[in-house]
Order: sequence, then structure tokens, then C-alpha cells
Amino acid sequence: MITINDIAEMAGVSRTTVSRVINNTGYVSEKARRRVMDVIEETGYVPSQHAKSLRTKETKIIGVILPKISTDTSSRTVNGMNSVFEDVGYQILLTTTDLDQQKEIDHLRLLQNRQVDGIILIATNMDQKLVDEIKASKVPVVVVGQEMVGVPSVIFDDHAAARRMTELLIEKGRRSIGYIGVDEADHSVGVQRKAGYLETMAYHGIEVPDAWMGTGDFSIDSGYEAMARMLEAPVKVDAVFAATDRMGLGAWRCIRRHGYDIPGDIAVVGIGSSETSRFIEPALTTIEYEHEQAGSEAARMMMQLLQGKKKIPDKKVLDFKLVERDSI
Repeated sequence: MITINDIAEMAGVSRTTVSRVINNTGYVSEKARRRVMDVIEETGYVPSQHAKSLRTKETKIIGVILPKISTDTSSRTVNGMNSVFEDVGYQILLTTTDLDQQKEIDHLRLLQNRQVDGIILIATNMDQKLVDEIKASKVPVVVVGQEMVGVPSVIFDDHAAARRMTELLIEKGRRSIGYIGVDEADHSVGVQRKAGYLETMAYHGIEVPDAWMGTGDFSIDSGYEAMARMLEAPVKVDAVFAATDRMGLGAWRCIRRHGYDIPGDIAVVGIGSSETSRFIEPALTTIEYEHEQAGSEAARMMMQLLQGKKKIPDKKVLDFKLVERDSI
């Protein structure tokens, strides 16, 4: 096995010079650097990351906590992070909570014990216990998806997105618009999107019966079940706005199975611009968020924290794009 001492001897330099080249620290003449790099290339030498982390107190690993590992949102967000971290020599260690709020806290502690350099949490709630755990963390934490006071966060304008989508339905002549949301523990999806919908309906003088309001758990099945209950309402809806595409797909399936036409009888819209939403027929009208950008912004925030930069924004609010398709 080739060691750093072997590299130094073969390049005709000191062990310290080789270490400086590998770690990119301290002064090394260009001639000596070139000799060391040539030997490393010829021998295929790979520095020990473990030994390096002992010297620098860095592991070059960022822990990432996902609510679900198999969704479009998660994969696109992680891709955005990777685009930044790969350029600076960092790797990602993924964990998933499967939408279990307690696991968000458990994984924060687990990743700190694994000695990651920082943690990015795609959060699903703003529970005070979670906020306290983040603020007590021994490593920097950046949150994606929820705005937490005092914690660097990357968020979307969920309230404005929901208002715009509701306005679109009303512009298309829809008045009896149902809504499928999620538990309000999730402030962004459960509170902000619902508020945008209700405020827009009130602005246009449209009353919303309780029977038009459903709650799901982000899954396709929950969207189906909420829509099935809505179809039993005394006053029929002519449109349904699902807070996520997955629940929108469930509503879409339920409407079709009950013999209604989309969009002739009932229009269907969602938020998320999932891959599947493009390929159903009629395709789902949706709000597109730049999840890759959210991931890259979170990664850049993390690098600023690790580099000790003082001017780090408390939050970064990202815009959205309305994608109008055939379901309205």
C-alpha cells in the first residue's frame, strides 16, 4: 500500500510538502506541487479520508434528513445540493423520517453522533421541540421548506402560490372549489397553502362549506379518500385544489372512477409539478417549484456557515411557476 511517505520519497520532497498539496494548505512551489501530483497520478494514491478528518476536524460529510426518500421533491432537492457539494469535495449522508416528526429530532442527534460537518433538514413541521433541538445542535443546520426564526431557511412562497392557483380556477369560471390539504403541523403546506385558498375564495365572496374541505397525509390514497367524501356533499364541487400533486392524483383517480369528466364536470389542480402529473390524461395543472434551486441554495448557505461567514441570510424565499395543463 502506497503511503504519504512513499509519495514524498518518489517526488523528492518532504512529507509536509505532500500533506500541503493533498490538503491544499500552506505554500508549495508550483514545481514541487507538479512533481507530487505526477506521482499521485502515476501511483493512483488515494489519501485516507479518516486520517485527514482527524487532522482537520472535518469529515467532509453533510447529513441530509428527508421526509420521504422516493419522491420527486426529495430527489430534485438532493440533486441541487450535490451540484454544490461535489464542487467543494463534500459528500452527502441521507436519512429519511417517513413523515415521522419524532424521527426528525432523532436523526438530528444521530447525524451529530456520526460527526457530520453540517445538517440540512427538509422539515415537515415547526414544533418547538424540533426548533430547540436545531438551535442546540453542535453543527450548523439549514432548513428547507419551513421558515424557522433564527435558523437559516430556504422556503417557497406557498401562500402566494395557493392564491394564484385559486385565482386561476375562478378565472376559468369555477366557483364551487373544494380543497384537500394536510395537517396544520406542517406550516408551509398545511397552513400557508390553505390560507391562500381561503383568502382568495373570501375575496371573491365565495362561501366554503365544511364538506368542500378535506385533509390528507400527502399520499395518493388520502387524496382519493378525501375526494370521495367531497363527492357526497349536498352542493357538488366543480373543481378541487389539492395542496400537493400526489393528493391531486388521488382526487383525479377518484373523480374518473365515479364517472365524472375532467375537466368538463370537475377541474383538478395541485402543487409540486411531479413527473406523474405530466403524463396522466388530462395532464394535471400545477405549481412548479424549483426544488433543485432550493437544494443548491441550502448547500450554499451551509458552506457559508462552515466557512464562518458573518452575513448569512435568515431565509431565502424562492418563486414559483404556474403550469397550466388540460385538467382545468
